[in-house]
Amino acid sequence: MAVGNWRYVSLTIALAVFWLVLSGHYTVLITFFGIVSVLGTVALAHRMAIVDSEGHPIQLLLGSLTYWPWLAWEISKSSFTVARVIVDPRLPISPTMVRVKAGQKSPIGVNIYANSITLTPGTISVEVERDEILVHAITQSGAADLEQGEMDKRVCAFEGKS
Repeated sequence: MAVGNWRYVSLTIALAVFWLVLSGHYTVLITFFGIVSVLGTVALAHRMAIVDSEGHPIQLLLGSLTYWPWLAWEISKSSFTVARVIVDPRLPISPTMVRVKAGQKSPIGVNIYANSITLTPGTISVEVERDEILVHAITQSGAADLEQGEMDKRVCAFEGKS
């Protein structure tokens, strides 16, 4: 089976599972309507030609098993760091703007990197320009962490580029 066909199978399964989880109703009629809805959505996506490597990136599935838990841990650590800065009576913020290089090979990789930066408390991706991201950080140490490139390396590994 060609990769494109696997995308449709994967999309159908993902939408069906999503529908089942959100619905919570498993009567014959409701399940039938759910199946029709899923198949109609996949048929519409096929007609619009939007089931591609960017719209439904199944090639990132294996990398997500290590990347998402790592990102969740980074978000947790940053949350505590930002909370500590906020509750400190001296309010030791040192806002800064920094440009970081994006080593990803595809637009979706750069997008994942920029969104990961924004998801991490204390940093916001302000502008993405080809392979550079302008980031606002509330502390110098937050900017320094980004400049070290650990997140960039992780997103590159997630994307499949070592």
